[in-house]
Amino acid sequence: MECCAVLDLRQYTLYPGRRDDLIAVFDEAFVEGQEGYGMHVCGQFRDLDDPDRFVWLRGFRSLEARAEALNGFYYGPIWKARSAEANATMKDSDDALLLRPVLLGAGFPALDTPRPPIGATEVPASVVVGTVYHRNSADDGFVQFFTDQVAPVLIASGIALSAVFETLPAENNFPALPLRDETVLVWFATFADDPAYEQHRQRLAESAAWTAVAEELDRRCRKPAQELRLRPTARSQFR
Repeated sequence: MECCAVLDLRQYTLYPGRRDDLIAVFDEAFVEGQEGYGMHVCGQFRDLDDPDRFVWLRGFRSLEARAEALNGFYYGPIWKARSAEANATMKDSDDALLLRPVLLGAGFPALDTPRPPIGATEVPASVVVGTVYHRNSADDGFVQFFTDQVAPVLIASGIALSAVFETLPAENNFPALPLRDETVLVWFATFADDPAYEQHRQRLAESAAWTAVAEELDRRCRKPAQELRLRPTARSQFR
């Protein structure tokens, strides 16, 4: 698997009004800048429910490739030149999860998925949604439950799952960037625009099958799921 046997899901809390500043630096310097060291910047997003949150995904071929790539980039010339600009926007950059794929669907970007060029400004109308389920343990049977019972209900409601990930139980091999010590399952899907997403939510609200599954999800999770509603940046592959 070229990408993404290992994935970082990163959620940054920014200082008020600084998100567009970070996106400008990121889309200009940190996409190809990181990929030059062997990473795959899969997607970067504005959180539609929090004006001061920036969410992004980057993938690696393996844990070993992750350590090599992160060391190369963060001790290399691009980060050295632009890190002050980026760090000035960030209030907290430690909310990160280390994941591995359960499913990579057709909607998840491959390495050769087209990406708009540096300088692109047109933001897509699409909505990338994600849900993070906070599991009790790694041996809780949650992945099988999701695959057998949750995913079919989501698909029946009209969702095409772009990707499903679970926690990769491994030591953080780049300690300079902390990771959350938590076991999760995360899924992503894409909708054409805001009305399409709202229609999906309405279908789920009216679904007896979803009501039953949602009750079991609540029972199996240690706290309410985090729901992400994301707008891709102009250069995001995942859109």
